[in-house]
Amino acid sequence: MAVDAPPLRWMASLLYIAVMLTGIYYVGAGLAPDWSGRELAIFLAGLAALLVVEQVDWRRPRSRNWAASLLLVRMVLLEVVHSADGAGFSRALYVLVPFFAYLYLGRAAGISLAAVYVVAALIRASAVTGGKPDPEVVSDLFMLFIGLALTVATASIATEQRRSRLQAERLVEELTATQQRVAELSAASERNRLARDIHDSVGHHLTAISVQLAKAEAFRERDPSTADRAVADARRTAGRALREVRESVGALRAEPFSLAAALYALVEGLDDPDFRVVLDVDGPDVPGRAGPEALYRVAQEALTNARRHADAGLVRVAFRNAGDDAVLEVEDDGRGFEPDATSGGGLSGMRERLAALGGTVRVESSPGQGTRITASVPAAAR
Repeated sequence: MAVDAPPLRWMASLLYIAVMLTGIYYVGAGLAPDWSGRELAIFLAGLAALLVVEQVDWRRPRSRNWAASLLLVRMVLLEVVHSADGAGFSRALYVLVPFFAYLYLGRAAGISLAAVYVVAALIRASAVTGGKPDPEVVSDLFMLFIGLALTVATASIATEQRRSRLQAERLVEELTATQQRVAELSAASERNRLARDIHDSVGHHLTAISVQLAKAEAFRERDPSTADRAVADARRTAGRALREVRESVGALRAEPFSLAAALYALVEGLDDPDFRVVLDVDGPDVPGRAGPEALYRVAQEALTNARRHADAGLVRVAFRNAGDDAVLEVEDDGRGFEPDATSGGGLSGMRERLAALGGTVRVESSPGQGTRITASVPAAAR
């Protein structure tokens, strides 16, 4: 894996400059009488060319082939510099070749070139000493080996840091995308929840108001007291609708939600001689908010459908909470329907609301046989 390491290239450039200045000082001080002017010129020109290579590497987009080409150019220039080096300063630059090879071409290339330079140094030392031990040569070889080993280790660390940084950046991008997706899903879920609340709450209350006002209109002349009672019921229902709209638009209320009390209020607002509602509550209230509210919305939807669509005259609402599943059952004597052949926002909203809590909704009905809706919420969801 290629590694983009501008500071490391600047360090290589500084090393070239240091060797160049050392050579100039060495010649100027008269410490290299055998170093000819031509060799010094080649020495300095080679180092200058290496500096140019680093600048080219800095500015051009990198590919594997491009990196391999520049590495080969560095190797050739280093040999040119070393051949003209009368003092041996350029030997320190050989550690850069395995370093760049490791960074740009991978571990195998870096280690292989380091081994090649060690072997080449051994061959050159043997040729110089004639195969005889020389403490100074051995010391130089040992320092070269240490330098190459440290170079490979440094390149390995740089590569791992680069890989870790890229992985961290990728994880951050994935996390950002996931957070955005979660936000979108949360917004969609909230829109669906508000749509269900509006349908289950406002729709129910508008139906009840419509029925009460129709009743008031029908009894306005023959039974004014019944008409007045229907108008009062419609007013109370409108007040409840307004309160529930405010709750849906704002935050949910902090106080506990009593399913039994809500069911009693719901039945009281709907019960009249033309539409009888009987409520049976067995067991304690369901704790929490989500479960009781979901069952309450099912009761609202079922009663609205029984009154608006089924022309029911009697509806039985039963709530049971035995500690396992909290079960709400709504059964009417209306005209019934085919559940599999019917689709609507009400049934879908009930199923979605209960499914989000791990609960279920079962609809049993057939034409002319009434309808029974059974909703349950497991204890774990509460």
